[in-house]
Amino acid sequence: MEITGTIKEVFATQTISEKFKKREFVLTTDGSTPYPNHLLIQVTNAKCDLLNSYSSGDEVTVSINLRGRLYENPTKGTQYFNSIEAWAIKGVSQFTKPAPNVQAENHNFVGSNDNQDLPF
Repeated sequence: MEITGTIKEVFATQTISEKFKKREFVLTTDGSTPYPNHLLIQVTNAKCDLLNSYSSGDEVTVSINLRGRLYENPTKGTQYFNSIEAWAIKGVSQFTKPAPNVQAENHNFVGSNDNQDLPF
């Protein structure tokens, strides 16, 4: 799944254990509406470096996976946890625009009105 938005904030990398680290960022979607969404997204382990070239205000498209986990808490019973995990991030260029509408010009092709012979 892909989602496009503006990076609101990038947090420092957190080392959870020797084998696991994560880095979180907030992506704002629907920013032009009165009720924008602010999504907390994480990258893990080697993917933490994906955020090094992005900062607040950058418009990006993020490829994500939704993760859900179940935890049997002995005192509180069953609990559910969700996370949004990014596996690719790419910048959205401000200068991207559609290709111009190119109209064919008369280049003396067969059927043109100037009665020239073919070159063979």
